[in-house]
Amino acid sequence: MSTVGGGIEQLIPDSVSTSFIETVNGSHQFTIKGYSLAKGMSPGKFIQSDVFSVGGYDWAIYFYPDGKNPEDQSSYISLFIALASDSNDIRALFNLTLIDQSGKGKHKVHSHFDRALEGGPYTLKYKGSMWGYKRFFRRSALETSDYLKDDCLVVHCTVGVVRARLEGPKQYGIVLPLSNMGQGLKDLLDSEVGCDISFQVGDETYKAHKLILAARSPVFRAQFFGPIGNNNVDRIVIDDIEPSIFKAMLSFIYTDVLPDVHEITGSTSASSFTNMIQHLLAAADLYDLARLKILCEVLLCEELDVDNVATTLALAEQHQFLQLKAFCLKFVASPANLGAVMKSEGFKHLKQSCPTLLSELLSTVAAADKSSTSGQSNKKRSASSVLGCDTTNMRQVRRRT
Repeated sequence: MSTVGGGIEQLIPDSVSTSFIETVNGSHQFTIKGYSLAKGMSPGKFIQSDVFSVGGYDWAIYFYPDGKNPEDQSSYISLFIALASDSNDIRALFNLTLIDQSGKGKHKVHSHFDRALEGGPYTLKYKGSMWGYKRFFRRSALETSDYLKDDCLVVHCTVGVVRARLEGPKQYGIVLPLSNMGQGLKDLLDSEVGCDISFQVGDETYKAHKLILAARSPVFRAQFFGPIGNNNVDRIVIDDIEPSIFKAMLSFIYTDVLPDVHEITGSTSASSFTNMIQHLLAAADLYDLARLKILCEVLLCEELDVDNVATTLALAEQHQFLQLKAFCLKFVASPANLGAVMKSEGFKHLKQSCPTLLSELLSTVAAADKSSTSGQSNKKRSASSVLGCDTTNMRQVRRRT
């Protein structure tokens, strides 16, 4: 038991179960041909349908052409559904319908389903127990109606047997293990079994499987199996990626999991982590590894600070990572961060490598400044004064690009 807001105690059970009470439904159509010949059988005499099964029990329709009750003097037809199984206390719902054979759909319906909530299902105590109507329909009206056609009647019956089932916690004797496909592929990579391609990355050599690389990277697929690719190549030299970065990327290709960055870099510092993720993002972009790109962007956003935001922003601009770029711009434009960012070494690099970004940064700062000082004109600052640079020169830079 626990207490929730307002001091109300909430009961927390140790176990749960649910009982479902429902009906198992089935139907049967009974056709009586030669109705006129059935008249005069005398009250209490019946014509029985074939036995049919619903819900594990046998049933039959009983039609009384002269009625079931002698007191009615054959003025009504009677119609009943009877239990034909040797069973006791069967609870069920019933529907007896005399079909309109004109096609107008105006059937004569007596249904227990429609009034189930009034008295609940009907209980049949033993074999031969019946549910129905002694005065189902006046016979004189029947014989001039559309229910009788070519001396034929059609009766449709639906039975809904009530059943209860209990559901509790499912107990399984066998525990399904988690998927280890990624580990299996990683073991295959580490063992070098079946490898058909090697990569020379700096002083390191890494072996891999072309099919796995092609399945994960559109770039590798085109390189090995594309129209201008070379499936016979067995060695590739990689000049633009560090060995540790390529190893981490290869591990992700096989496992879909980012390896332990601190283990790869041999450092636990936040700056080493960020630097590696930045390089891994560039490699993921080079080989079009969509999931790895998003994963790296998420990690960089989580690790963003005044010391690394400028280099991350430059990376986002160079590779057109638009979401990461927008996040970085908002971070820099924050009054709490802007001054410290401008003093960082990364900001100097940003001005040199991506000068056009400064104009976008000015716009972001101006928008943030306007939002934070709305209604306070005496506190407004120009974006150029905030950044400490000449916007005239910046506009000239934009015109040259």
